[in-house]
Amino acid sequence: MTGSDATPSFRLAYVPGVMPDKWVRIWNERQPDVPLTLTQVPAAAAAERLLGGDADAGLVRTPVDREVFSAIPLYTEQTVVVVPKDHLVTAVDEVAPEDLADDIVLHPLDDVLDWHGLPGRPALERPATTADAIELVAAGIGVLAVPLSLARLHHRKDLTHRPLKDAPESSVALAWPEDAKTDRIEDFIGIVRGRTVNSTRGRQQPPAQEKPKRDDRRKPQPSRSAGANRRGASGGSAKGGAAKGGTPKSGKRGKPRRRS
Repeated sequence: MTGSDATPSFRLAYVPGVMPDKWVRIWNERQPDVPLTLTQVPAAAAAERLLGGDADAGLVRTPVDREVFSAIPLYTEQTVVVVPKDHLVTAVDEVAPEDLADDIVLHPLDDVLDWHGLPGRPALERPATTADAIELVAAGIGVLAVPLSLARLHHRKDLTHRPLKDAPESSVALAWPEDAKTDRIEDFIGIVRGRTVNSTRGRQQPPAQEKPKRDDRRKPQPSRSAGANRRGASGGSAKGGAAKGGTPKSGKRGKPRRRS
């Protein structure tokens, strides 16, 4: 669907950890007559919600099926490992994969990190959600590798996190069904890409009114005064003298002396 939209609002889904507040604020400033409806959805269910028509677009975690979705990458997050505060890896600033060789690394069903790229040993049973995995970490059953935003979202006083080297990364993208692009999606694309309201990229802007042409014809110069013309003709000023190109002043000649 293109052109005019069928819904009275723009419906945006987003996965946990994504913070769309800045983009929503800009939308409300630019589109006061088109309310933006926000809905948080589990990461693993985002694709189904978009295809089912529950949202016009979504801020989702990659990978995205490019056969059915259009997507614009936005940013990539660092992967961290969440551990109890008394875990051995808290003594270092950055955790290497070999540091977790003896740990059970939890992989919740709502996570999209590559299971085969994670260090450590997988749990026999995967927790349903990231929140469930956090509870297991607090109970000392395992550790959890997640994007940094999710570690901050599920922060607890008895847990901490450290950057995890050589781990799969999680990227966030704006996605929508391939055959369901609308003008409002174009408007939101402009916002997430940082375009100004007057940008000519993306959605077509109405043509600007033509400014009246400037009259470049020179106005006639005022004629010189008669006195100025006379000065110009004589080559000097009214007081002209020999030094200024004028006629020398005549002087009185003295009487000739008689020769004796």
